[in-house]
Amino acid sequence: MKRKLLPAALLALLPLSSPALAAKTEVATFAGGCFWCIQPAFDHVQGVLRTTVGYTGGRTKNPTYEQVSTGKTGHAESIEVVFNPAVVSYSKLLDVFWTSVDPTQTNGQFVDEGSQYRTVIFYHDAAQKSEALASKARLEREKLFGRPIVTQIAPASRFYPAEKYHQKYYLKHRASYDFYHDHSGREEFFKRTWGKARR
Repeated sequence: MKRKLLPAALLALLPLSSPALAAKTEVATFAGGCFWCIQPAFDHVQGVLRTTVGYTGGRTKNPTYEQVSTGKTGHAESIEVVFNPAVVSYSKLLDVFWTSVDPTQTNGQFVDEGSQYRTVIFYHDAAQKSEALASKARLEREKLFGRPIVTQIAPASRFYPAEKYHQKYYLKHRASYDFYHDHSGREEFFKRTWGKARR
């Protein structure tokens, strides 16, 4: 008998340990500069069930935003994406990532500078690693950016969710988010590179 898929809205409410969620989902992790601005891009993708912003790729256990902001913990502001691979592919999520960052900027993104704002694709298995490397190689061949791509591709390590006030910041604090976003230089870069703005 064919098993029925639970609605995405219901799946999003389940803990990651739930068999119903674990059996039908995968996890992708990306670092793309300020996590306030990277979260909307993934939230709007059909098949993405949950996004959580946080910190990964560093040394300090249970880091706080203040600690990560110093650039001394080794962590990058990141996003963990729980998705249904039957609806959206990992390849599609890679496309969302590449079109949401400046992959040529070393240790920073737009107005934000520091290793905590570096761009990284954190792979969770060999298949993700292979797809990430292939997608990066394709962009390098296309030479869309005019400069070398410096985005790292690294194995995923422990992910620490950020403080609650950072989650869905673009929805909770629209005015301050819009001010930051609109003065970050993102829209100008995306228009120049891809032909249209991306919020």
